[in-house]
Amino acid sequence: MKLKHLMAGALGAALMSTSAIAESHMAQGRDGHVNIIYWQAASILNPYLSGGTKDIEAASLVIEPLARYDEGGALVAWLATEIPTVENGGVSEDLRSITWHITPGLTWSDGTPFTAADVVFTGEYCMDPSGGCQQLAKFDGVESIVAVDDLTVIVNFASAKPFPYGPFVGGQSPIIQAAQFADCMGVAAPTCTDANFNPIGTGPFMVSEFRANDTISMEANPNYRDPSKPAFATLTFKGGGSADASARAVLETGEFDYAWNLQIAPEILDSMEAAGNGTIVSGFGTLVERIMINLTNPSADLGDERSTVAHPHPFLSDIAVRQALSMAIDREFLVEVGYGQAGRPTCNVLPAPAIYASTANDGCLVQDIAGANAMLDAAGWEMGSDGVRAKDGVRLSILYQTSTNAVRQDFQALIKQWWSEIGVETELKNVDAGVFFGGDQSSPDTFQKLFADVEMYANNFDGTDPEAYMGGFVCDKIPSPENAWLGTNMPRYCNPDYDAASAEMAGTADINERARLAKAMNDMMMQDFVIIPLVDRGRVSAHANSLEGVVLNTWDSELWNVADWSRAE
Repeated sequence: MKLKHLMAGALGAALMSTSAIAESHMAQGRDGHVNIIYWQAASILNPYLSGGTKDIEAASLVIEPLARYDEGGALVAWLATEIPTVENGGVSEDLRSITWHITPGLTWSDGTPFTAADVVFTGEYCMDPSGGCQQLAKFDGVESIVAVDDLTVIVNFASAKPFPYGPFVGGQSPIIQAAQFADCMGVAAPTCTDANFNPIGTGPFMVSEFRANDTISMEANPNYRDPSKPAFATLTFKGGGSADASARAVLETGEFDYAWNLQIAPEILDSMEAAGNGTIVSGFGTLVERIMINLTNPSADLGDERSTVAHPHPFLSDIAVRQALSMAIDREFLVEVGYGQAGRPTCNVLPAPAIYASTANDGCLVQDIAGANAMLDAAGWEMGSDGVRAKDGVRLSILYQTSTNAVRQDFQALIKQWWSEIGVETELKNVDAGVFFGGDQSSPDTFQKLFADVEMYANNFDGTDPEAYMGGFVCDKIPSPENAWLGTNMPRYCNPDYDAASAEMAGTADINERARLAKAMNDMMMQDFVIIPLVDRGRVSAHANSLEGVVLNTWDSELWNVADWSRAE
């Protein structure tokens, strides 16, 4: 009898032990700490005040949208119960409204309910005309946003909106908490440091310490909707350094678990992966390395009016100069030097999906130094004894800026040489990426201010539909002091035909017509040479072999599924 009781007790203890082990494997924070490194440091955690990918992706750990895009580019419900469509009644028959149903029971990390009022507030926050919202193109055509009840939001459009998934979809358009940002509307938006650095969110992590342009410390959100996630109790988002140092920290030393945007010569990256500590992940999306032409005068002599439409550029206003700059570039060689299999030469700012990719500009794939010289000769730009062309006392002397990165500096050096062969003098400048992409109004070195003649960087958009992205180049999206330099139209391009095509696309449902209009907009900018595309870049990152659950996503934030990451046993 005693033996029977002992056996029963032992069996019960064993079952309890097994149950406890199973529970521990499902507990939030079970895998300790995870280290992420972005060599471009985050400077803010509010995507509405920054167009920098590193800021948008760091913020995606904390604040989330109603829906986002998966690794295949498909829309998936996130904080909403489903993707609204005409078929399920979520999109009206006249295409003038979309109704979102919020998943019941969601809370912010501070334990308060997440409601439709937060969604309405987020829209009003971005659409405030004095706020300089970096994601304003997402809200084009929005007439009103109405909370029907705590879990239902209707977005109404001024006219039919065949693609109504701009607002609140993707990592660029997350929901912010109304209570936290209530006093941060309009011109006050950039002054709300605590909210912008430490947003309350619904995501798997919350901020415990934010050091701008350096390190963000995070901890698991105790009110996250899945009590078994995230697997990591704490997270460090380290910024700064260089792309090669970031790669080395994952692939060679094992100091970090995930490294983003490994913009490194391919042979160097391959040698690092050979160490066997990590895995490179890559995929093509819509990321294009390009040169943005400043159509306005960046001279400091103009004071507050520098790089504004009040003053056209003294020589880049001449399309012959812009076209010659493009013709002089050997894109195939840039790909070979900088990206290898992770890059493709491109003549388009909109390279994908395939239905939107134009072939009308493919002439740029062949470098033509002789043709560029002939074009400048014909336009009256005469070669001086110093090897620099001039006309009417204006010399072709360019300040060319970009962020600090070895591949980008290689590109600068090569392009400077090619431009010298057509009589263009070039001064090179590189700026720390945290500053360049940071959106700090006090800095003269942000990519939005563009206090240079040309600048180079890469950009992409959420999802597979380019309407909002291409809409970012209409006249009223030009950065200026009036919108806190947070517009998306860096070249200061203003073309009524372009604006008309953008408006037409917003009201067009047929996919083939949408493709025709997107190509037309791409071709207008390419054939006006206001953007000089260089390389269609694959997204290249790396993760430790011990890190499981990583799914590279080129259509949304790379950190989109961090809640599913875990440590291999």
